[in-house]
Amino acid sequence: MKPLIVVNVVGLTPRLLEHMPGLSRLAKRGWRAELGTVLPAVTCSAQSTFLTGLMPAEHGVVGNGWYFRDLGEVHLWRQHNRLVHGEKVWETARRLRPGYRAANICWWYAMGASTDLLVTPRPIYHADGRKSPDCYTRPPALHDELSSDLGDFPLFHYWGPTASIESSRWIVGAARRVLARHAPDLMTVYVPHLDYDLQRFGPDSSEAVIAAGAVDDALAPLLRDAAEADATVLVLSEYGITSVRRPVDVNRALRREGLLEVYRQAGMEYLDPWASRAFAVADHQVAHVYVADPADQPRVRRLLAELPGVDEVLDREEQARYGIDHPRAGELVVVAEPDSWFTYYYWLNDDRAPDFAKGVDIHRKPGYDPAELFLDPKDPLVKAKAAGNLVRKKVGLRYAMNVVPLDPSPVSGSHGRLPDSPLDGPVLLCSGGPAPEAAERGGRVAATDVRDVMLRLQGLDGGPKTRWPLGSVPGLGTD
Repeated sequence: MKPLIVVNVVGLTPRLLEHMPGLSRLAKRGWRAELGTVLPAVTCSAQSTFLTGLMPAEHGVVGNGWYFRDLGEVHLWRQHNRLVHGEKVWETARRLRPGYRAANICWWYAMGASTDLLVTPRPIYHADGRKSPDCYTRPPALHDELSSDLGDFPLFHYWGPTASIESSRWIVGAARRVLARHAPDLMTVYVPHLDYDLQRFGPDSSEAVIAAGAVDDALAPLLRDAAEADATVLVLSEYGITSVRRPVDVNRALRREGLLEVYRQAGMEYLDPWASRAFAVADHQVAHVYVADPADQPRVRRLLAELPGVDEVLDREEQARYGIDHPRAGELVVVAEPDSWFTYYYWLNDDRAPDFAKGVDIHRKPGYDPAELFLDPKDPLVKAKAAGNLVRKKVGLRYAMNVVPLDPSPVSGSHGRLPDSPLDGPVLLCSGGPAPEAAERGGRVAATDVRDVMLRLQGLDGGPKTRWPLGSVPGLGTD
């Protein structure tokens, strides 16, 4: 059985592949196919489908976050693998071939996963409020092994205004060391860099072409190592990023209608989901709208449908057509038009915005905020403030990195809706091995078939996909 390395190049599309000679050569040696995705076409949902073969309605990951009804709180970017229902591909392989070993290098939901090895970003949250870059590994000794060779995980190059190719290079370096020293049968590798400049500048920009070349160069050493180890390489993407020009303030619309409520502390406003009759968890081009009283749903639906930039408003029955009708989903799911995306903003006056709004704070914001990729262009001192904060960080002082704009207009790329053209959608490349039937006839490989493709590349047949009934997994509850 050949080792299998699955490389997730976020945002990779057929258009960008033209500027990536290394990956193009890999596909020419093996095979290439159009790849389907899921609604919402976002990281956590797509990855969970790839690894389980199930739709979001079955594995439960309806976005990068959702409203946890049993907690009364919105949480994005949770990390525990138990949030994903269903048997993962390495668990299927291990059942078929005892002793099968798997490694996860920065794919999501790594914490608590049953892989033999894992590496995932995990900052140190100090008691005085400081945050330091670091990662979590299993086994624990892998942490010191990687830190010694590569330095600390470059957290501030992984997301935020300073996000860059450095984080992808670190991840590739970690994958190379795990391959050489631990020889797993399966290794999943997450390469995020395209995500940054495609959202900042748009997929048709010169910066996007430069980013594609940088990723191709960064992957070259891993591809050489894979060839020397006689490993099969499967490259895929979760979604394609398309150009956008119109942010849609869905929560502000709900608030103006008296449906969304806030509470105030120290002059700042905070979303109050417990008291709100309706509010949205915005996630790129899809938003889950939670409506407390069923009697309000027709009114909320009409309001959302009339918003400029909204393409579809899906109730539970319509959600079922897209395989997203899970209890975690909103009573309504809103899909943006191709040139639009949803902000999480709920305040009506920037003077009342919470202090986390101008910082990189992915866990406290009740929705996704791509403005975190920018320094505020309206603040002439923003670079000096950022530099001063970095000095305070280095000497161990507390600091607040309040440099993110409250104006979303710089965002030029987004994703989440299903692609309108295959050229702007995900792609599947393989260095060799049996191609799926859909690829052989020039068709599209469904996202739910990726799990089977992975197994067959190693000569395994997983059989029917294992589904977990809601509530059957200890600790999951019915959130």
